[in-house]
Amino acid sequence: MQDTGIYAREFEALGRTVQIGVASGRVINVDFPESIPDDAETDHPLLDRVADYLDGAPDHFDDVPLALTMATDQREVLEAVRNVPYGETITVSRLTTLAGLDADDEDDRLLVERALRANPAPLFVPDHRIDGPGAAPPAVAEALRRLEA
Repeated sequence: MQDTGIYAREFEALGRTVQIGVASGRVINVDFPESIPDDAETDHPLLDRVADYLDGAPDHFDDVPLALTMATDQREVLEAVRNVPYGETITVSRLTTLAGLDADDEDDRLLVERALRANPAPLFVPDHRIDGPGAAPPAVAEALRRLEA
């Protein structure tokens, strides 16, 4: 993987641009701006994989190296999200359990929802597979769910 930079490409299937930030060979963020930023490069192997995925090739992206810089409890939630299989959608309660938390505890559920909203790398941490809040714009999350259906 290219070591450091901002990479972006427009994707008709989303009606948006996918922008990835990479530092030291790890994805640090994913955004969905309306257009390609002036300082972004358009050529990156991960953007090629995204293109294939959006063309219908199943990809779980679980091998993409990430730099999740957040509180440990939120990071553990996002790591659990990465284990939700392609094409499946689960509830926040189920994710809470998968993250080793108590689905009946309101504080634990709120922690999971905060982690989902703060997800720095939607798509590679596929919060669109969770029936709840997420970091991707709602139209993008819906397009990804339709794609995986």
